[in-house]
Parts: sequence; structure tokens; C-alpha cells
Amino acid sequence: MTDPSYRGQILVFTQPLIGNYGVPSSMRDEYNLLKYFESPHIQCAGVVVSDVAERYSHWTAVESLSEWCAREGVPAISGVDTRAIVTHLREQGSSLARISVGDEYDADEDESFVDPGQINLVKKVSTKAPFVVEAPNAKFHIALIDCGVKENILRSLVSRGASVTVFPYDFKIQKVADNYDGIFISNGPGDPTHCQSTVHNLQVLMETSQVPIFGICLGHQLLALAAGARTIKLKYGNRAHNIPALDLTTGQCHITSQNHGYAVDAGTLSKEWKEYFVNLNDGSNEGMRHVSRPIFSTQFHPEAKGGPMDSSYLFDKYIEDVGAFKATQSVYKDNRPSQFMLDIMSRERVGVQPESLATAA
Repeated sequence: MTDPSYRGQILVFTQPLIGNYGVPSSMRDEYNLLKYFESPHIQCAGVVVSDVAERYSHWTAVESLSEWCAREGVPAISGVDTRAIVTHLREQGSSLARISVGDEYDADEDESFVDPGQINLVKKVSTKAPFVVEAPNAKFHIALIDCGVKENILRSLVSRGASVTVFPYDFKIQKVADNYDGIFISNGPGDPTHCQSTVHNLQVLMETSQVPIFGICLGHQLLALAAGARTIKLKYGNRAHNIPALDLTTGQCHITSQNHGYAVDAGTLSKEWKEYFVNLNDGSNEGMRHVSRPIFSTQFHPEAKGGPMDSSYLFDKYIEDVGAFKATQSVYKDNRPSQFMLDIMSRERVGVQPESLATAA
């Protein structure tokens, strides 16, 4: 619910009972990252469950699911046949929806449905100013383009010895790339074609810099657009924690976590790029890699909190690419953030308080 990729969506849970573990606190870990959440607030536009537990029991819990939703101003409804809704969605595809109060259907209200696919949701979830996450005894410094980054992506980088400076999604990253050891493009919500400024910046970046690049989910789609490929809207999307993805370089299958409604059309990739992973359920693209440069991306989430962790090694691969690139530079540059930079920059996301439902959805 706190994953920024869910901004503007109504979540329907098929597990019959939700909320019996309650909601944990907003405590932070040794990296000053949220320990139990992927962002500071609930990101989805609404929640639909079959049965909600009003009494919870877990050692980390500090409030109930209903209390949390009420405090965050997110509408939620229970007593619903959620499996019937999911069956409908599997037949009709992703659909517009609204949670409303009343017993009668009013056809005149159909025009008031808000289509999140027509909104630049990335602009709403991206940090409004740079912030830094410091790694103890950092070896590298990564510039991350925030399209709606999850806390565990940041954690996956800093725990591997890389301090991270996070920039707004439309920041001209090509102007500062030489001051960093690698570039990372995060996950995020919505249609990638809304982020034309990001796509342009990535095009210029790849033309002017040899820095290693890694993109995840929306970051994968934006990198593909910058490389000249096209994206397509999926009828159903892929949203689960057990989707098989085949590594075309090794023949190994990984169980992956996914949440996306768009995909890269692998048939439009230029000869400089090769498909990296493919979805074994629907055959859609799950990743790409450059044939000669340290640039690759995945549609799935190798950092998924709670698992599966089959593909978490991709962060190790990225850090190895960063180290190898840094070792080839004729002049050594210490790109780690200075103490002055650490003192003046924010340590948390800036200006990402969710708006009202009508505006956010």
C-alpha cells in the first residue's frame, strides 16, 4: 500500500482476511530508511477487502488497518466478494473504478471517473528536491532518478556500500553524471510516455557518458524509450509475487515480484540492445541489456521486500559494473558525498505528501 507504483490505483485483496497483523510503526533503520514501509504514506487511492480484522496481534503493530487508512484519508471498504471482482478484472482487463456511498447506481456519475492513465503520476510521487542516503564506509556514489522509488531499492544500494543521491524525475541528470559512479532509474506509477523529459535526459546521458546504468520497472520502460524502443499497455498487467522470468543469458528461471500495467515491446529494440529476461506466463519482456556497455534493466523487482529474492544478485552485478567502470578511469575521482553536501541536503523525500483522492487518482 505504501509502494509509490500503486499511486492512483484501488487495491483489491483476494486474501479473505486482511489486517490481523495490524500496521507497524514508522521507525527507521540504520540507514535512516523506513523499516516497514516503502514510502512515508499510503499511495493507493482506495482499499477493498472481503473481511477486515478490527483487532490485530503482532509485536510490531501500533494501529489497525482501518485506523491507518482513516488517519491517511484513504477510503476502504469491507464485506465485498473480492474474488468475484478479481474474476471480472481477469476477464475485462484493468478497469476504472470508484468507491462511493449509496445504494443506487447513478449512470450520470460515470463521466466523473478519473483515469489515472491520463495523469503524470510520477510527477506526484517524485521527490521535489534532491536528498541523500549515506552508506557507512561508502565506496561509491550513485545518482538515482526518483520516479517513485521504494525504500528497499535505496536499502539494496546503500547496504552494498554505495551512498545514494536521489534526484527529481525530470532533473537533467546528464549535467552531473560525471560526478557519480553510476546512475539508477527507479520504479514508479503510470504510463511511461508521460515522462518525456526523463526520456530525453536519458537519451543525452547515454550519448555523452559511459557511466553504468540500472533501471527497474518504470525505469526499465523509460530506458527502453530513450533507446528508441516502444512500450505497450497490457490488458491485465502483471501484479503478483510469484511470476516466473527466464534469464536469456543463463537459461535460469527466477520467481519475481511484479507490479506494472505497461511493458516494453522487445521487437522494437535496436541492434545495440538484447532482451535480457522474458515472462514465462505471457511472453512479455522482462528486461534488456546493452550489447557492449554496462547498462541493463528489469521489468520485475529484484529488491522485493519480503521476497522472492531470486534476482537480488542483480544489485551485486550493478555494483560490480560500477566498480569495474571506476577502475578503468585514467584519473581517480572520489565521487563520494562531501561532509558539506551531507550537512546541507535533506535525508528524506521532499514534498511528497499525498493529495486528496480526487487529485491523486
